[in-house]
Amino acid sequence: MKKNKVSNLEKMRHSASHVLAQAVLTLYPDTKLGIGPAIEDGFYYDFEFSSPIEEEELKKIEKEMKKIIKKNLPFEQTFMSREEALEYLKAIDQTYKIELLEGIPDKELSFYTTGDKDFIDLCRGPHLKTTKDIGAIKLLKTAGAYWKGDEHNKMLTRIYGTAFKTKEELKDHLHKLEEAKKRNHRVLGKQLKLFALIPEIGQGLPVWLPRGYKIRNILENYMIKLEEDAGYVHILTPHIHKKILFEKSGHLKFYKDSMYPPIKVDNDTFYLKPMNCPAAMMVYKLEPKSYRELPFKMGELGTVYRNEKSGELHGLQRVRGFTQNDAHIFCTPDQLESVLDETMDLLDQFYKDIGFDNYKFVLSLSDKEKKSEKYSGDPAKWELAENTLRDMLVRRKVEFEEIPGDAAFYGPKIDVLAVNVFGKADAISTIQLDFNLPEKFDITYIDSEGKEQEPFVIHRALIGSFERFFAFLIEYYGGDFPLWLSPDQVLIIPISENHSKYAYEVHDLLKASNIRVKIDDRNKSMQSRIRDAEKMKIPYIAIVGEKEIETDTVSVRSRANKELGLMKNQEFIDYLREEIRNKGNK
Repeated sequence: MKKNKVSNLEKMRHSASHVLAQAVLTLYPDTKLGIGPAIEDGFYYDFEFSSPIEEEELKKIEKEMKKIIKKNLPFEQTFMSREEALEYLKAIDQTYKIELLEGIPDKELSFYTTGDKDFIDLCRGPHLKTTKDIGAIKLLKTAGAYWKGDEHNKMLTRIYGTAFKTKEELKDHLHKLEEAKKRNHRVLGKQLKLFALIPEIGQGLPVWLPRGYKIRNILENYMIKLEEDAGYVHILTPHIHKKILFEKSGHLKFYKDSMYPPIKVDNDTFYLKPMNCPAAMMVYKLEPKSYRELPFKMGELGTVYRNEKSGELHGLQRVRGFTQNDAHIFCTPDQLESVLDETMDLLDQFYKDIGFDNYKFVLSLSDKEKKSEKYSGDPAKWELAENTLRDMLVRRKVEFEEIPGDAAFYGPKIDVLAVNVFGKADAISTIQLDFNLPEKFDITYIDSEGKEQEPFVIHRALIGSFERFFAFLIEYYGGDFPLWLSPDQVLIIPISENHSKYAYEVHDLLKASNIRVKIDDRNKSMQSRIRDAEKMKIPYIAIVGEKEIETDTVSVRSRANKELGLMKNQEFIDYLREEIRNKGNK
């Protein structure tokens, strides 16, 4: 189990962000400074320039950074009283830093100086000892960023960069970034006609286009069958619920900032649901349950809405409306261990079928110092739930990281992070243990002695949200989806108009075998149509001409292996069926 602490690489990148700010002030002295943290793959700093800068100017800024690094300037922490800090920041006219200062409750404020006060910044740290300890750096790009992520605030210029210990590591990272550009889900989403973000419909409200919706439909059907085979039943609840439901669940107390404003209808107040769980509790309560009916496993492909800030929206990865592969499992205390194990087994099966072989676990715990402010429920129950999830991960011998303060307001959770081909981890699945909603909603079951007892509830989303999962899936495969997921599995190309009749006969044979097949008989050259099919990343191209008609075959080109040669029609169908059945697993 890993401990959550600041690594030397994080210190290096945070130190590099200070050097970036120092370089910018050297070249553009009237610039206002925002914030400059280390992030997963590097660092950034937000600036308000008096005049907009161009991307080309990053080279000049980077050159200045390297000069500063070469000087071997020390990073030193110093403290000021609130009055001294305010006076200093006013003197240098750093308005954003003054605003940050107002939000820090400390009486003494931490600053870091670089060199002999060559540069000083409001910062808790930590940093490296000197600038020369910073390894190889590279400024990557600029982007617009609203101050504090709020679209009502001013748009600042964010400069992104990265830093590594060696030039070789930096070179390898930059190569991966170039490859990642080719896999960007927003670029491929447009190229492959999978989804669209249409301004007139609304920011953060993606539209699934026919090819993308086909993949989603395949995933939905797959997941429903996987869950039904494991004893789940499925429900579907409305998109809006009455205010009273969210008052009872605690969402209006702990989660209101992420919810859309209320909707008034007649004398009632409604909210767009941010989560599916309150309605699931009400469905459970419709009929009394015996211990013999537990575990009761209820799934829902439920659409929810969260009022994310405009500056934080990002393709399909951060949206305002999304559908979750949700489930709520009601079980007795004695069943808790086996239900958690079954949930993990389902997760392993799903990840195997989808082709993910690299994933890790994060255990999100409560912040014990802020129990009453951020979390609902009895501290003793919190401790039991946290220990239960931890014990399960230990028992299954999986590595995991603990993050205090990252739990949901109603219970601790396990997040599953799938790692893509470039080593970047994205949160996909989640398993949450909840003892609060059963109490709030008076959820019970009748035990073997005829007494009412309170069950545990496990919230579980294997796919997480379809939108976020689809973004990861696109980038993981670079749009080259496994055959069973591909919206178009085969494209038939007749060499000329004379071969169209046979092409349609082959088409009908494949379609009758549930193969997703199309014909491209446009008045374009065969090579042009092949290029178009390859651009759309269609797994198999079947070319038909005189030779194929005479021999009752197709000439098959595979996306993976290129030329497969002539195959009898039934042989080709069997070949495809086997690959689909195995989901690409050998």
